Amino acid sequence: MEWADLIFVMEKKHKQLLISRYGTQARSKEIHILDIPDEFAYMDQELIDMLKVTIKPILLASM
Repeated sequence: MEWADLIFVMEKKHKQLLISRYGTQARSKEIHILDIPDEFAYMDQELIDMLKVTIKPILLASM
């Protein structure tokens, strides 16, 4: 959490979980909710493709 510039979460509840665990430290970070349902298996190719498409514009905008 300390070293992160940007944090990506799949769902709103994930952001809430981070804030409940890390409090002020999480609130001071830029957390992006990707609105991707957390229903995929680990390394699912469909999820990987969705993440690439969703995250790329956010990363480009933050440069």
